[in-house]
Amino acid sequence: MKRIYLDHTATTPIDPRVVEAMQTCFGDVYGNPSSVHWFGQRAREALEEARETIAGAIGAESAELLFTSGGTESDNTALRGAAHAARKRGKTHLVTSKAEHHAVLDTVGELVREGFQATVLDVDGVGRVSVSDLESALTPVTCMVSLMHANNEVGTLHRLEEITGPVRSRGVLFHTDAVQTLGKVPVDVDRLGVDLLSVSAHKLSGPKGVGALYIRKGTDLDPILHGGGQERGKRPGTENVPLVVGFAKAVELAIASMETESARLAGLRDRLETKIRERFPDILLNGDPKERLPHILNVSFDSEKIALEGEMLVLNMDLEGIAVTSGSACTSGSMQPSHVLLAMGRDPETAKATLRFSFGRGNTGEDVEAAVAALEVVVERMRR
Repeated sequence: MKRIYLDHTATTPIDPRVVEAMQTCFGDVYGNPSSVHWFGQRAREALEEARETIAGAIGAESAELLFTSGGTESDNTALRGAAHAARKRGKTHLVTSKAEHHAVLDTVGELVREGFQATVLDVDGVGRVSVSDLESALTPVTCMVSLMHANNEVGTLHRLEEITGPVRSRGVLFHTDAVQTLGKVPVDVDRLGVDLLSVSAHKLSGPKGVGALYIRKGTDLDPILHGGGQERGKRPGTENVPLVVGFAKAVELAIASMETESARLAGLRDRLETKIRERFPDILLNGDPKERLPHILNVSFDSEKIALEGEMLVLNMDLEGIAVTSGSACTSGSMQPSHVLLAMGRDPETAKATLRFSFGRGNTGEDVEAAVAALEVVVERMRR
Protein backbone atom coordinates (compact mmCIF):
# COMPACT_ATOMS: atom_id res chain seq x y z
CA MET A 1 0.00 0.00 0.00
CA LYS A 2 1.26 3.46 -0.88
CA ARG A 3 1.02 5.76 2.13
CA ILE A 4 0.25 9.44 1.58
CA TYR A 5 1.07 12.10 4.17
CA LEU A 6 -1.50 14.94 4.34
CA ASP A 7 -0.79 16.17 7.87
CA HIS A 8 1.87 18.81 7.32
CA THR A 9 0.37 21.16 9.90
CA ALA A 10 1.32 18.61 12.57
CA THR A 11 4.89 18.31 11.33
CA THR A 12 6.78 18.15 8.06
CA PRO A 13 9.36 15.70 6.67
CA ILE A 14 12.80 17.17 7.15
CA ASP A 15 14.37 18.37 3.91
CA PRO A 16 17.57 16.44 2.96
CA ARG A 17 19.32 19.79 2.38
CA VAL A 18 18.54 20.70 5.98
CA VAL A 19 20.04 17.42 7.19
CA GLU A 20 23.14 18.13 5.12
CA ALA A 21 23.53 21.58 6.68
CA MET A 22 23.25 20.09 10.15
CA GLN A 23 25.80 17.33 9.56
CA THR A 24 28.79 19.66 9.83
CA CYS A 25 27.68 20.86 13.25
CA PHE A 26 27.16 17.32 14.50
CA GLY A 27 30.66 16.38 13.35
CA ASP A 28 33.12 19.26 13.07
CA VAL A 29 31.51 22.31 14.71
CA TYR A 30 30.92 20.72 18.10
CA GLY A 31 32.19 23.43 20.42
CA ASN A 32 30.13 25.24 23.02
CA PRO A 33 29.25 28.64 21.55
CA SER A 34 29.87 30.24 24.95
CA SER A 35 33.50 29.07 24.98
CA VAL A 36 36.17 31.63 24.04
CA HIS A 37 38.56 29.20 22.33
CA TRP A 38 38.67 28.43 18.62
CA PHE A 39 36.22 25.50 18.83
CA GLY A 40 33.67 27.58 20.71
CA GLN A 41 33.99 30.54 18.39
CA ARG A 42 33.37 28.37 15.32
CA ALA A 43 30.12 27.27 16.93
CA ARG A 44 29.29 30.88 17.85
CA GLU A 45 29.84 31.97 14.27
CA ALA A 46 27.48 29.26 12.97
CA LEU A 47 24.89 30.20 15.60
CA GLU A 48 24.95 33.90 14.77
CA GLU A 49 24.87 33.33 11.01
CA ALA A 50 21.75 31.24 11.52
CA ARG A 51 20.22 33.90 13.75
CA GLU A 52 20.83 36.53 11.08
CA THR A 53 19.18 34.36 8.40
CA ILE A 54 16.02 33.71 10.41
CA ALA A 55 15.76 37.28 11.69
CA GLY A 56 16.14 38.63 8.17
CA ALA A 57 13.34 36.39 6.94
CA ILE A 58 10.86 38.12 9.28
CA GLY A 59 12.26 41.65 8.92
CA ALA A 60 13.89 41.68 12.35
CA GLU A 61 17.35 42.47 13.67
CA SER A 62 19.52 39.57 14.82
CA ALA A 63 19.61 40.88 18.38
CA GLU A 64 15.80 40.64 18.53
CA LEU A 65 15.72 36.86 18.00
CA LEU A 66 15.77 34.39 20.89
CA PHE A 67 16.20 30.66 20.25
CA THR A 68 13.89 28.21 22.05
CA SER A 69 12.93 24.55 21.87
CA GLY A 70 9.90 25.26 19.65
CA GLY A 71 6.60 27.08 19.31
CA THR A 72 5.25 26.07 22.71
CA GLU A 73 8.26 27.42 24.57
CA SER A 74 8.22 30.57 22.45
CA ASP A 75 4.56 31.17 23.32
CA ASN A 76 5.18 30.48 27.00
CA THR A 77 8.22 32.75 27.08
CA ALA A 78 6.36 35.59 25.38
CA LEU A 79 3.27 35.40 27.60
CA ARG A 80 4.84 34.57 30.94
CA GLY A 81 7.92 36.70 30.44
CA ALA A 82 6.05 39.82 29.36
CA ALA A 83 3.26 39.37 31.91
CA HIS A 84 5.64 38.98 34.85
CA ALA A 85 7.63 42.00 33.73
CA ALA A 86 4.46 44.07 33.32
CA ARG A 87 3.14 43.09 36.75
CA LYS A 88 5.93 45.16 38.30
CA ARG A 89 4.25 48.18 36.68
CA GLY A 90 0.77 47.19 37.86
CA LYS A 91 -0.29 45.71 34.50
CA THR A 92 -2.05 42.41 35.17
CA HIS A 93 -4.59 41.85 32.38
CA LEU A 94 -4.24 39.81 29.16
CA VAL A 95 -6.48 39.41 26.11
CA THR A 96 -6.62 36.43 23.77
CA SER A 97 -9.24 34.45 21.82
CA LYS A 98 -11.08 31.16 22.22
CA ALA A 99 -9.53 29.82 19.00
CA GLU A 100 -5.87 30.06 20.03
CA HIS A 101 -3.47 27.15 20.26
CA HIS A 102 -3.37 25.48 23.68
CA ALA A 103 0.20 26.73 24.13
CA VAL A 104 -1.38 30.17 24.49
CA LEU A 105 -4.71 29.29 26.12
CA ASP A 106 -3.20 27.02 28.77
CA THR A 107 -0.46 29.53 29.57
CA VAL A 108 -3.04 32.28 29.99
CA GLY A 109 -5.00 29.94 32.26
CA GLU A 110 -1.93 29.35 34.39
CA LEU A 111 -1.30 33.10 34.65
CA VAL A 112 -4.88 33.57 35.82
CA ARG A 113 -4.23 31.02 38.57
CA GLU A 114 -1.24 33.15 39.55
CA GLY A 115 -3.45 36.20 40.00
CA PHE A 116 -3.60 37.79 36.54
CA GLN A 117 -6.89 38.62 34.83
CA ALA A 118 -7.76 37.56 31.29
CA THR A 119 -10.40 38.26 28.67
CA VAL A 120 -10.85 35.41 26.19
CA LEU A 121 -12.70 36.80 23.19
CA ASP A 122 -15.29 35.05 21.05
CA VAL A 123 -14.53 34.49 17.38
CA ASP A 124 -16.82 34.66 14.37
CA GLY A 125 -17.81 31.83 12.06
CA VAL A 126 -14.42 31.76 10.31
CA GLY A 127 -12.31 32.11 13.46
CA ARG A 128 -11.56 35.82 13.71
CA VAL A 129 -12.10 38.21 16.60
CA SER A 130 -14.01 41.42 16.19
CA VAL A 131 -11.71 44.46 16.25
CA SER A 132 -14.34 46.41 18.20
CA ASP A 133 -14.62 43.59 20.75
CA LEU A 134 -10.86 43.58 21.12
CA GLU A 135 -10.65 47.33 21.63
CA SER A 136 -13.49 47.17 24.18
CA ALA A 137 -11.60 44.48 26.11
CA LEU A 138 -8.57 46.69 26.67
CA THR A 139 -8.29 48.24 30.12
CA PRO A 140 -5.78 50.55 31.82
CA VAL A 141 -4.06 47.46 33.27
CA THR A 142 -3.94 45.38 30.07
CA CYS A 143 -0.35 44.32 29.42
CA MET A 144 -0.67 42.08 26.35
CA VAL A 145 -2.85 40.82 23.53
CA SER A 146 -2.05 37.42 21.97
CA LEU A 147 -3.72 36.43 18.68
CA MET A 148 -2.30 33.89 16.24
CA HIS A 149 -1.31 35.00 12.74
CA ALA A 150 -3.24 32.10 11.20
CA ASN A 151 -5.27 29.39 12.83
CA ASN A 152 -3.49 26.06 12.88
CA GLU A 153 -6.69 24.03 12.44
CA VAL A 154 -8.74 25.91 9.84
CA GLY A 155 -6.10 28.15 8.27
CA THR A 156 -7.92 31.48 8.66
CA LEU A 157 -5.53 34.44 8.51
CA HIS A 158 -6.01 37.16 11.09
CA ARG A 159 -5.85 40.69 9.70
CA LEU A 160 -3.20 41.70 12.19
CA GLU A 161 -2.33 44.93 10.38
CA GLU A 162 -5.82 46.23 11.27
CA ILE A 163 -5.51 45.21 14.91
CA THR A 164 -2.01 45.84 16.18
CA GLY A 165 -1.96 49.62 15.70
CA PRO A 166 -4.90 50.45 18.00
CA VAL A 167 -3.61 47.98 20.58
CA ARG A 168 -0.03 49.21 20.67
CA SER A 169 -1.16 52.84 20.69
CA ARG A 170 -2.61 52.07 24.12
CA GLY A 171 0.79 50.90 25.37
CA VAL A 172 -0.22 47.23 25.18
CA LEU A 173 2.15 44.58 23.81
CA PHE A 174 1.01 42.40 20.91
CA HIS A 175 2.12 38.79 20.55
CA THR A 176 1.33 36.50 17.64
CA ASP A 177 1.94 32.80 17.08
CA ALA A 178 3.23 32.60 13.50
CA VAL A 179 4.25 28.94 13.67
CA GLN A 180 1.99 27.97 10.74
CA THR A 181 2.62 31.02 8.58
CA LEU A 182 6.40 31.36 8.29
CA GLY A 183 7.39 30.09 4.85
CA LYS A 184 3.78 29.93 3.64
CA VAL A 185 2.83 33.64 3.54
CA PRO A 186 4.90 36.80 4.05
CA VAL A 187 5.78 37.40 7.70
CA ASP A 188 7.25 40.82 8.49
CA VAL A 189 7.24 42.01 12.09
CA ASP A 190 7.05 45.70 11.18
CA ARG A 191 4.28 45.27 8.64
CA LEU A 192 2.32 43.12 11.08
CA GLY A 193 3.08 45.60 13.87
CA VAL A 194 3.82 42.98 16.53
CA ASP A 195 6.11 43.13 19.56
CA LEU A 196 6.53 39.38 20.01
CA LEU A 197 6.29 36.60 17.42
CA SER A 198 6.71 32.82 17.78
CA VAL A 199 8.04 30.47 15.08
CA SER A 200 9.13 26.83 14.91
CA ALA A 201 11.38 24.85 12.56
CA HIS A 202 9.51 21.59 12.14
CA LYS A 203 6.53 23.21 10.41
CA LEU A 204 8.66 24.11 7.37
CA SER A 205 10.77 21.00 6.77
CA GLY A 206 13.24 21.78 9.53
CA PRO A 207 14.18 19.76 12.61
CA LYS A 208 11.97 19.23 15.63
CA GLY A 209 13.04 20.71 18.95
CA VAL A 210 14.01 24.21 17.88
CA GLY A 211 12.08 27.45 17.51
CA ALA A 212 12.52 31.16 18.01
CA LEU A 213 10.85 34.13 19.62
CA TYR A 214 11.10 37.60 18.12
CA ILE A 215 11.26 40.25 20.85
CA ARG A 216 11.04 43.82 19.59
CA LYS A 217 13.88 45.99 20.83
CA GLY A 218 12.88 47.69 24.08
CA THR A 219 10.28 45.08 25.08
CA ASP A 220 10.53 44.18 28.76
CA LEU A 221 10.62 40.41 29.23
CA ASP A 222 11.51 38.38 32.31
CA PRO A 223 13.22 35.02 31.67
CA ILE A 224 11.13 31.99 32.57
CA LEU A 225 14.22 29.79 32.97
CA HIS A 226 17.26 30.56 35.10
CA GLY A 227 20.85 29.46 34.82
CA GLY A 228 23.56 30.70 32.48
CA GLY A 229 23.63 33.93 30.53
CA GLN A 230 22.96 32.49 27.09
CA GLU A 231 20.66 34.25 24.63
CA ARG A 232 21.38 37.60 26.26
CA GLY A 233 20.22 36.26 29.60
CA LYS A 234 16.69 35.60 28.36
CA ARG A 235 16.94 31.84 27.76
CA PRO A 236 19.73 30.04 29.65
CA GLY A 237 21.16 26.74 28.48
CA THR A 238 23.74 25.80 25.87
CA GLU A 239 22.34 26.56 22.44
CA ASN A 240 21.66 23.57 20.17
CA VAL A 241 23.79 24.71 17.27
CA PRO A 242 23.01 21.84 14.84
CA LEU A 243 19.25 22.34 15.20
CA VAL A 244 19.55 26.12 14.89
CA VAL A 245 21.63 25.76 11.72
CA GLY A 246 19.03 23.34 10.36
CA PHE A 247 16.28 25.82 11.23
CA ALA A 248 18.05 28.57 9.31
CA LYS A 249 18.52 26.35 6.27
CA ALA A 250 14.84 25.37 6.35
CA VAL A 251 13.82 29.04 6.51
CA GLU A 252 16.17 29.93 3.66
CA LEU A 253 14.72 27.20 1.44
CA ALA A 254 11.10 28.01 2.34
CA ILE A 255 11.45 31.73 1.68
CA ALA A 256 13.23 31.14 -1.65
CA SER A 257 10.35 29.02 -2.98
CA MET A 258 7.45 30.52 -1.02
CA GLU A 259 5.64 32.29 -3.85
CA THR A 260 5.61 29.36 -6.28
CA GLU A 261 5.19 26.64 -3.66
CA SER A 262 2.33 28.37 -1.86
CA ALA A 263 0.52 28.78 -5.19
CA ARG A 264 1.05 25.08 -5.94
CA LEU A 265 -0.22 24.02 -2.51
CA ALA A 266 -3.27 26.26 -2.84
CA GLY A 267 -3.99 24.58 -6.15
CA LEU A 268 -3.89 21.13 -4.54
CA ARG A 269 -6.06 22.34 -1.66
CA ASP A 270 -8.66 23.85 -3.98
CA ARG A 271 -8.68 20.76 -6.18
CA LEU A 272 -9.28 18.55 -3.15
CA GLU A 273 -12.07 20.81 -1.90
CA THR A 274 -13.79 20.78 -5.29
CA LYS A 275 -13.64 17.00 -5.58
CA ILE A 276 -14.86 16.43 -2.02
CA ARG A 277 -17.80 18.77 -2.66
CA GLU A 278 -18.67 16.82 -5.82
CA ARG A 279 -18.87 13.58 -3.82
CA PHE A 280 -20.32 15.08 -0.64
CA PRO A 281 -22.46 18.15 -1.48
CA ASP A 282 -23.39 18.71 2.18
CA ILE A 283 -19.79 18.97 3.36
CA LEU A 284 -19.03 22.07 5.46
CA LEU A 285 -15.90 24.16 4.95
CA ASN A 286 -14.31 25.43 8.15
CA GLY A 287 -12.46 28.74 8.05
CA ASP A 288 -12.34 31.69 5.70
CA PRO A 289 -12.80 30.54 2.08
CA LYS A 290 -10.45 33.25 0.77
CA GLU A 291 -8.13 34.67 3.42
CA ARG A 292 -6.54 31.43 4.56
CA LEU A 293 -3.29 29.50 4.47
CA PRO A 294 -2.58 27.82 1.14
CA HIS A 295 -1.96 24.32 2.46
CA ILE A 296 -4.88 23.65 4.85
CA LEU A 297 -8.35 22.27 4.06
CA ASN A 298 -10.60 21.65 7.06
CA VAL A 299 -14.04 20.14 6.43
CA SER A 300 -16.85 18.73 8.57
CA PHE A 301 -19.73 16.37 7.87
CA ASP A 302 -22.97 18.02 8.96
CA SER A 303 -24.35 16.03 11.91
CA GLU A 304 -27.90 16.87 10.79
CA LYS A 305 -27.27 15.08 7.47
CA ILE A 306 -25.00 12.18 8.45
CA ALA A 307 -23.68 10.78 11.74
CA LEU A 308 -19.92 10.18 11.58
CA GLU A 309 -17.26 10.19 14.29
CA GLY A 310 -14.03 12.08 13.72
CA GLU A 311 -11.58 9.71 15.34
CA MET A 312 -12.97 6.78 13.37
CA LEU A 313 -12.76 8.87 10.20
CA VAL A 314 -9.06 9.48 10.85
CA LEU A 315 -8.36 5.84 11.74
CA ASN A 316 -10.23 4.55 8.70
CA MET A 317 -8.42 6.98 6.41
CA ASP A 318 -5.17 5.67 7.85
CA LEU A 319 -6.28 2.12 7.04
CA GLU A 320 -6.62 3.32 3.45
CA GLY A 321 -3.09 4.76 3.55
CA ILE A 322 -4.01 8.45 3.96
CA ALA A 323 -2.57 10.31 6.97
CA VAL A 324 -4.87 13.14 8.08
CA THR A 325 -6.13 14.44 11.38
CA SER A 326 -9.28 15.87 12.93
CA GLY A 327 -7.66 18.91 14.52
CA SER A 328 -4.49 20.12 16.21
CA ALA A 329 -1.76 17.47 16.56
CA CYS A 330 -1.42 18.43 20.23
CA THR A 331 -5.01 17.39 20.93
CA SER A 332 -5.70 14.79 18.23
CA GLY A 333 -5.63 12.01 20.83
CA SER A 334 -8.54 13.63 22.65
CA MET A 335 -12.12 12.44 22.26
CA GLN A 336 -13.33 16.00 22.73
CA PRO A 337 -14.42 18.08 19.72
CA SER A 338 -12.07 20.82 18.55
CA HIS A 339 -12.24 23.90 20.77
CA VAL A 340 -11.59 25.98 17.65
CA LEU A 341 -14.63 24.62 15.80
CA LEU A 342 -16.83 24.96 18.88
CA ALA A 343 -15.73 28.59 19.22
CA MET A 344 -16.65 29.12 15.56
CA GLY A 345 -20.17 27.85 16.21
CA ARG A 346 -20.09 24.22 15.06
CA ASP A 347 -22.22 21.86 17.14
CA PRO A 348 -20.20 19.17 19.03
CA GLU A 349 -21.19 16.27 16.77
CA THR A 350 -20.34 18.14 13.59
CA ALA A 351 -17.09 19.35 15.15
CA LYS A 352 -16.16 15.75 15.89
CA ALA A 353 -16.90 14.66 12.30
CA THR A 354 -14.05 16.76 10.93
CA LEU A 355 -10.99 16.13 8.80
CA ARG A 356 -8.03 18.44 8.34
CA PHE A 357 -5.95 17.87 5.21
CA SER A 358 -2.66 19.75 4.99
CA PHE A 359 -0.29 19.62 2.04
CA GLY A 360 3.48 19.83 1.76
CA ARG A 361 6.34 19.74 -0.73
CA GLY A 362 6.06 16.05 -1.51
CA ASN A 363 2.37 16.05 -2.37
CA THR A 364 1.03 15.85 -5.92
CA GLY A 365 -2.27 15.83 -7.77
CA GLU A 366 -2.24 12.04 -7.57
CA ASP A 367 -2.41 12.35 -3.79
CA VAL A 368 -5.58 14.43 -4.14
CA GLU A 369 -7.22 11.70 -6.23
CA ALA A 370 -6.15 9.03 -3.75
CA ALA A 371 -7.46 11.01 -0.79
CA VAL A 372 -10.87 11.52 -2.37
CA ALA A 373 -11.14 7.86 -3.37
CA ALA A 374 -10.18 6.81 0.17
CA LEU A 375 -12.72 9.17 1.70
CA GLU A 376 -15.49 7.68 -0.44
CA VAL A 377 -14.56 4.19 0.73
CA VAL A 378 -14.33 5.26 4.37
CA VAL A 379 -17.65 7.12 4.47
CA GLU A 380 -19.47 4.24 2.80
CA ARG A 381 -17.92 1.79 5.23
CA MET A 382 -18.90 3.91 8.24
CA ARG A 383 -22.42 4.40 6.92
CA ARG A 384 -22.83 0.65 6.75
